[in-house]
Amino acid sequence: MGVPSIQAVTPILTAPVSIFLAVLLIILVTPVLLHKLKIPHVIGLIIAGVIVGPYGVNLLARDMSFEVFGQVGILYLMFLAGIEIDMYHLKKNLRRGAVFGAFTFAVPMIVGAVASHFLLHLDILTSVLMASMFAAHTLIAYPIVSRFGLTRTAPVVIAITGTIFTVLGSLIVLAAVVGIFREGEFRIWGTAGLLLRLIGYCAAVTYVYPRLTRWFFRRWNDNILQFIYVLAMMFLAAQLASLAGIEDVFGAFFAGLVLNRYIPAKSPLMGRIEFVGNAIFIPYFLIGVGMMINIGVITKGLGTLYAAGVMSGIAMVSKWLAAWFTQLSFRLKPLDRAMLYQLSNAHTAVALAVVTIGYGMGLFDEIILNGTVVMILITCTVSSLGTSRAAQKLKVELMSDEAEDGSNVMNKKGNVLIPIANPLTAEELVDLALMMKGRREGTVYALHVRNDNSASSRAIGRNSLDVAEQAAASVDVRITPLERYDMNFVTGVVNTIEERDIDRVIIGLHRRTNVIDSFFGDKLIQLLRSTNKMVVISRCFIPVNTVARIVVTVPGKAQFETGFTTWVASMCNLAGQVGCRIIFCCSDATRQAIAGAIVRGKYGVRAEYRRMEEWDDFVLLSNRIKEDDLFVVVSARRASLSHSSELDTLPDFLQKYFAQNNLIVIYPEQFGDEPEILTMADVLSTDMVAAPSSLWLRIRRAYRKLLNMRKTGRSNESKNIEL
Repeated sequence: MGVPSIQAVTPILTAPVSIFLAVLLIILVTPVLLHKLKIPHVIGLIIAGVIVGPYGVNLLARDMSFEVFGQVGILYLMFLAGIEIDMYHLKKNLRRGAVFGAFTFAVPMIVGAVASHFLLHLDILTSVLMASMFAAHTLIAYPIVSRFGLTRTAPVVIAITGTIFTVLGSLIVLAAVVGIFREGEFRIWGTAGLLLRLIGYCAAVTYVYPRLTRWFFRRWNDNILQFIYVLAMMFLAAQLASLAGIEDVFGAFFAGLVLNRYIPAKSPLMGRIEFVGNAIFIPYFLIGVGMMINIGVITKGLGTLYAAGVMSGIAMVSKWLAAWFTQLSFRLKPLDRAMLYQLSNAHTAVALAVVTIGYGMGLFDEIILNGTVVMILITCTVSSLGTSRAAQKLKVELMSDEAEDGSNVMNKKGNVLIPIANPLTAEELVDLALMMKGRREGTVYALHVRNDNSASSRAIGRNSLDVAEQAAASVDVRITPLERYDMNFVTGVVNTIEERDIDRVIIGLHRRTNVIDSFFGDKLIQLLRSTNKMVVISRCFIPVNTVARIVVTVPGKAQFETGFTTWVASMCNLAGQVGCRIIFCCSDATRQAIAGAIVRGKYGVRAEYRRMEEWDDFVLLSNRIKEDDLFVVVSARRASLSHSSELDTLPDFLQKYFAQNNLIVIYPEQFGDEPEILTMADVLSTDMVAAPSSLWLRIRRAYRKLLNMRKTGRSNESKNIEL
């Protein structure tokens, strides 16, 4: 992308080290100085670029480093916009985003073409080219909404979706105008060819990128390799888009959308991506934008001031009208309209491309060129300040709604305990716990229990807790490490549950050491008998962020258990972080309760339901679970409302049919707040008298099946569950 020429004057700093040091100091000092003045750091970096650039004190030259890092910065900005979008909310707001994209493209095109022709006295072709500059905008204020944690709100998603539509429309208009100027006529085949290349590009990236990413993430779990892979995929998509005649910023954004579900928000990889972009690349881009702005053009006569005023007015008024029309179309709130307008108000990248091309072809004179520079400064300033004010109000509104909803749901603290015995599984358990954890929930504890004071035992415990702390720190979450000396593992965990007011325990499934060892192991069985809190048992062979679906089987009457809403919330949080659909296999009554809990909790997940009434339906699932699915079994403790005799055979069934599947078994909180009282006689007699014989189970299932066939006339084949 070309930029207006910059005066060839030797800058003060020319050495690479001094240039990079100056940029780092600007990135460091500017937000600190402007914080007290309530000025957004985005506009502060642009102003800093104006001051130190060739048109300011000439401290730095806009050399190749700013060209490279600036281009990387705008690509990184669009990539982050795509990767941080919640795909559920994107699909939910896709129609509104498309309508906003149509308004924010058509209104500036019409108003801009008419006003340019009559107010700036340009001919029709030049007026249309000028209007394409007003139609396109740059999400230069996106870092502001990202810092406020508003990237998944409806107005932000609508604005991002509309940005892609209007940028593509502006580029098509630009290509058409250039074609008419060079060929002397409009050729429909050129535009049709661009649309065909766009469709082919999107289809190729959508097909190849997910399969390649899933294969890479399963084969290499190293965080650095995964980070480099993601960056390579972003630049590859941008380069392929450029080769196809499409703007490279669209390629970066589309790559973010495709890779979205493989990079959960609460993951070390996402933390690294955001850190590098917000620390280096995006500030470099903003400083580079400021270095292109020449304040001195204001003094070059009234013609420049008049053109700059008209262009700035057209750009801002037309964008406001587009946001207003969108508000009227969908009955949005005034605050949503303000967010749409301010995010779409800044003009930089496409405006520079249009004015540079037009100036090179002789369609624009120097007055229009200088007026564009002033327009960029004004719109970027207004957009940054306005977005900051709107984001503050929207954040306060969302926090008020969350506090009101939270007071009506439950008063539990939501403290999570992660017992860790092996450093190799610590990171996996922490990642799972953070993905299942809600935003309003409490503290996460990592626990290592030892029953001896040997040096090796202490070293293993300390190493396990260090790995857990590092995994949480990589996503800016602090966990509390606990190292405990106790009689045995179960006693240590139970005592910690009582001391720290724990609501749920997330633990890894043990590995069988001999043929007589049970599926869950003695420790887990004892833990389930010793506490009534929610226990999540995990065993995943592939990274959780690469699973294609989450299939949850729910026993009958599960909605009557104490911890029903808690495990539903945990599964919805997990599905939302992973970005995949979640399928609940349950009875009709339980389905209504789950759907109600999802609606009340406002979880943005793609939830589907399959009917499962009897144990035979559960058996049929063994042929439907794929290797890239996450199979979740909601079980129940004995004597609870949702427990049935079939659940006693669950461990053997899972070991036989799901030994190679990714598995989570959930024992919800049950029996209210009081723990189950087990006497010594209960413990000794449980295995002897509690579970009925397999012959009795087969007879009872056959009897139930016969009754159902008589009542409904359904065949056995109609009972098959389609996933």
